[in-house]
Amino acid sequence: MSGDPVSRLLATARGDAVEEPFRVTGVMMQYYYVCERELWFESRNVEIDRENASVARGTRVDESSYGERSQENLRVGMISLDLLDDGRVVEVKPSSALTEPARMQLSYYLWYLDRVMGVQRDGVLAHPTERRREDVQLNEERREKVKSAIRGIHGVVTGDSPPEAVEKSYCESCAYHDFCWV
Repeated sequence: MSGDPVSRLLATARGDAVEEPFRVTGVMMQYYYVCERELWFESRNVEIDRENASVARGTRVDESSYGERSQENLRVGMISLDLLDDGRVVEVKPSSALTEPARMQLSYYLWYLDRVMGVQRDGVLAHPTERRREDVQLNEERREKVKSAIRGIHGVVTGDSPPEAVEKSYCESCAYHDFCWV
């Protein structure tokens, strides 16, 4: 097996003997697109501030968005999915402020299902507080972006120190804010 992070991730997910297993969660994919420093902290199990207003808001929206009859939670290897009753994978976010990171998280879930489980599904990115939904399909461009991101995630999480802090418009609402700016 090559040292390519994508190959290592797939081998790890399939339960193959891997000298250095490599795992990527959906949250890691999202963090990679939001802030690589946040990804590095998460990869080191630095606990986030669960009392942070943004974290609490996201949890509430996810828990209350769909009735029990229309959504089922499913853990598949490295990923945890919400499935709609029609079989589509849904990713619920409280706002569309960071749409591309959420879209990539959902794309990773679809890619993982396809490559590891041999199951092809479509996805729905939902912003219930905005009453907005977006269909997401795993096309070739999305597949390549997912593979590129997996390689990028590997580079970040195997680094000895976190990437430099880069101030962004949403830093103050980040659960890791104090690690970067205090």
